[in-house]
Amino acid sequence: MALVSRPAAAGRAAAVGLAAAAGLLGFYLGTLTLAQGWEHAVRQLLQEDRWYIAAIVVGFGLQVGLFSHLRRRHGRAPRAGVAASTGASGTAMVACCAHHLTDVLPLLGASAAAVFLSEYRTQLLWLGIAANAAGTAYLLRLLLRHRRPGDGRPQPP
Repeated sequence: MALVSRPAAAGRAAAVGLAAAAGLLGFYLGTLTLAQGWEHAVRQLLQEDRWYIAAIVVGFGLQVGLFSHLRRRHGRAPRAGVAASTGASGTAMVACCAHHLTDVLPLLGASAAAVFLSEYRTQLLWLGIAANAAGTAYLLRLLLRHRRPGDGRPQPP
């Protein structure tokens, strides 16, 4: 296995994170477009939910980039890191788009779920942001704990 320079490895992880963020943003826009049309999707993204969606998308991309970096650096990331990242990202994705299911749920006989999602929309978005922050903090902690010698951390004599 050839050694890859640190900037190149970090660049790859950043590219993976950007691709993941773009994918999540595409999923969000696709879900809204299917549910309520392109104009509504763009209005939601650019006006009403922009700060929530930006935080969730950036947090998701950061988590995926950190996970990719950990995995590339250590051959495989610890399983707990996978669980934390997947759980936080999954929660953020659900919070990101769940409140848009309120249009379809009454047709499926799930009116109570529609009312719940509509009523607690902002709280669900904040939950997604908090879950992303927790997952990112955990992955950063793993990255710092598993630093290689010579990465800038003082070594014991």
